[in-house]
Parts: sequence; C-alpha cells; structure tokens
Amino acid sequence: MVSIVVCVKQVPDVAELRIDPITHNVIREGVPSIVNPDDRIGVEESLRIREKHGGRITILSMGPPQAKAALFECLSMGADDAILLSDRTFAAADTLATAYTLAKAIKTFRKDFDLIICGRRAIDAETGQTGIQVAEQLDIPHVAYAKSVEVFPDQKKVIVKREVESQIETVEAPTPILLGVMEGLNKPRLPTLREVIKTKKKEIRVVNAAELGGDLSLYGLKGSPTWVSKVYPPPPKPGGMIKSGDSKESVSELMNILIEKQLIKGSE
Repeated sequence: MVSIVVCVKQVPDVAELRIDPITHNVIREGVPSIVNPDDRIGVEESLRIREKHGGRITILSMGPPQAKAALFECLSMGADDAILLSDRTFAAADTLATAYTLAKAIKTFRKDFDLIICGRRAIDAETGQTGIQVAEQLDIPHVAYAKSVEVFPDQKKVIVKREVESQIETVEAPTPILLGVMEGLNKPRLPTLREVIKTKKKEIRVVNAAELGGDLSLYGLKGSPTWVSKVYPPPPKPGGMIKSGDSKESVSELMNILIEKQLIKGSE
C-alpha cells in the first residue's frame, strides 16, 4: 500500500494567452483554464502506482474557488480525494510561499504519505521550483526530471530514472520522497463519461488559512520575497530576406551581404 499526494495547479491555456500592450499584464478574461500538463502526468503515474501496489491518492492544490474544476478532473481520472487550499491570504504567492502552504497542508492532513508527486514545472510560470521547495520544507529527498519510476513499498524505496541534460541517470532513494515528473513518463488517461458523472457527487475539501494554521506572515504576498514587476512578450523578430531568380546569382548576392555585415570573412 502506498499513500500518495499529487500536487496540481490550474493554469491558463498558454496558447490562448494575450498581453495588454499598455499595462503589460496578462489578460486572463476569456482564457480557458486547464490542469497543468506535467501535473496530469503526475496524476497518471500515481494511478499506475496504486494499480500495482494499492493505496490512496490525494490531490492537493492551492488556488481560487474555480480551481475546483481542475480537482474534479483529477478525481474523474481516478484519484480518491482532493483538497483545495483557497483563501485571499494565499493570493499572490511566489514559489516559496506556495511551497510553504502546500507543505503545511501535507503535514497537517496527509502526514503519513509515502510519495509526493509534482509536475516538473507549470506552463504559466516555468520556474520548476515549487516541488523542490516543498521537499525542502518537509525535509525529505526529492528527485526531479523523472522519466521512469519503480516503487518498492516493502523496502521503502524508489528507483527513478531521470533525464540529466542528454543523459539518463538512475537514482535509488528512500521514501518518503518527492518526485518531479515530466513529459515522456506516461500518457495520461482520459476519464470516461461514467467517471465524470460519478465524480460530480464527490466533495472537495476547501481549506482556508484559519483552518490550516501556520505562520500567516509566510503565506501569500507577505511570505513572498520575489514578485513579478511586469510581463511582456519578446520583441518581434525582423522579417527575413528572400532571394529569387538564378540560384548562382542569389548565392553570390547573399555572400556579399554576409561579408558586408561582417558575418563571414571574404576571400583574401
């Protein structure tokens, strides 16, 4: 039996994101929200581990009330229960404050865990920091960039193959442990219509700051030593140059342009 906590985040679909040209703020109105793709991989991996070894899967998220939709999706995939940390006190948190909040919830509600699974990174911020910081808050080992996971409950250990630049590294580590998973580990299943309908009857536990307890100065904006001052798109790339006509003349003209711009050296 394996007790698993999967941390997930509801994120805007980045394919639909736009940025206000005047305020440089992200325009979220009208942008659909989804379960962070790497986190869905984490949910799928937890299901496969439970199918092999038995156990219980808890989905944990921090966000506004509408983040319930993401948790319902994870429940319809097959998770057992879900907890949403939702309070204005948690708002505007950076990765450190978010990690403190998630770790506090795990210690309070799921302290008997064997595995914590997080996505490698969230597509809205791309920091890849929160999972690692949760492990540090809980004083447990972590392995990031997991591409293969084997769990040995009786021996209280995992063997993880992880991607390190262009190499695959095999790591053996004790549980409890936090794993950061990434694309290529598995293909998340699609919930059936029956599971979606059944999930609607489930209750999602919503926890506020008062119930969670802890140091209120470490939550949200107050607990965030970093912040985003401005968001803006990269400058547009200048248009390329297209030469047509005789290929030899075009190549010769292109070579002259490159020499003129000192991108290549001309013949002596």
